[in-house]
Amino acid sequence: MTDDVAAARAAAEEESVLSRPPVNPDATAAYGDDPDQLIDFYVPRATGGPGGPAPVVAVLHGGAWRAPYDRRHISPFAGFLARRGFAVASIEYRRGAGEAGGGDPVAGRWPDTFDDVAAALDALPELVRQHLPQADPRRTVVTGHSAGGHLALWSAARHLLPADAPWRTDRPAPLRGVVALAPIADFAVADKLDVCEGAVRQLLGGDDGFAERRPYADPALLLPTGIATTLVQGRADLDVPPPVAEAYTEAAAKAGEVVGLTLLEDVGHFPLIDPAADACAVVAEEIAQLAW
Repeated sequence: MTDDVAAARAAAEEESVLSRPPVNPDATAAYGDDPDQLIDFYVPRATGGPGGPAPVVAVLHGGAWRAPYDRRHISPFAGFLARRGFAVASIEYRRGAGEAGGGDPVAGRWPDTFDDVAAALDALPELVRQHLPQADPRRTVVTGHSAGGHLALWSAARHLLPADAPWRTDRPAPLRGVVALAPIADFAVADKLDVCEGAVRQLLGGDDGFAERRPYADPALLLPTGIATTLVQGRADLDVPPPVAEAYTEAAAKAGEVVGLTLLEDVGHFPLIDPAADACAVVAEEIAQLAW
C-alpha cells in the first residue's frame, strides 16, 4: 500500500468515528468542581457473560490530551459497550488548551490531567453505586484509546509511582484489568516517532520537564503492575504506530510481567472505537475476557 493510500484510509477511518452523532448518557455526575471533572454513565442494555450484576467499564477518551477532543467522540463506543451488557463510565478530564490570545492547543495540563484521572477513578466506586445500581464496581475494567490508553495504563500503575508523587497509592488499584487501545504506552518511543506532533513532550511540560517528569507519567517505567493488561493495536495505525505498544510489552516482559498484545491486520487507529468496525467487536471481547 502506498503512503497516499494509507493516509487516505486513515482519514476515512477517522471521519467514520468523528462524524457519528454523540450517544447521550443515562446520567452524568461530577467528581470535582471544574467543568471538565465529569463522568457519563451508561446503563447496560443487555445481559452479558454469566448474568448477575454487570461489570463496569471505565472509558478514557483520546485526542492527544488536547482540549478540542472531549468524551463526546467516544460516546458511540460507550453506547456500544452498554449494548454488550457492560455498565459504562466515560470519564472527562482537563486537557491542554491554547495559549492566551490564541494558538494551537498543547497536549495536557501538568499536573491537572493526572489529578483528574486519579480523582475520577478514586471516586468511581461510590458514583457507580449511586448511578448504576445494577453494576458491580468490584468488577471494573479500565479501557482507553490513544492518549486515553496511556491514562488507562497509568491509572493501573499508581502504586508504582515515585514516593513523592501525589497520585501514588499504597496498593494496586482494585481492577479486574486494563484494555488499552492503541495506547501511547512508551514515552521514549512515542517521542522518537513524534506521535501526535510532539504530544508526549508537551504533556510533560516541554524539553525542560520531559526527563524529570517521565518517572511520574510514563507507563513503560511503571512495571510490573500486577494487574491483568491487554493492548489492542492496529498494524496499520499511522497515528500511534505499533512500535509504541510493542515497546511497552517488551518493557513488561523485562520486568517479569506478561502483557497481552492483540495486533489487528489492516486496521488503523480509529476502528478500535468505531461500533461499525469489526475491530470494535474484538475490543469488546477482550474487555469481556477480563470483566467476567
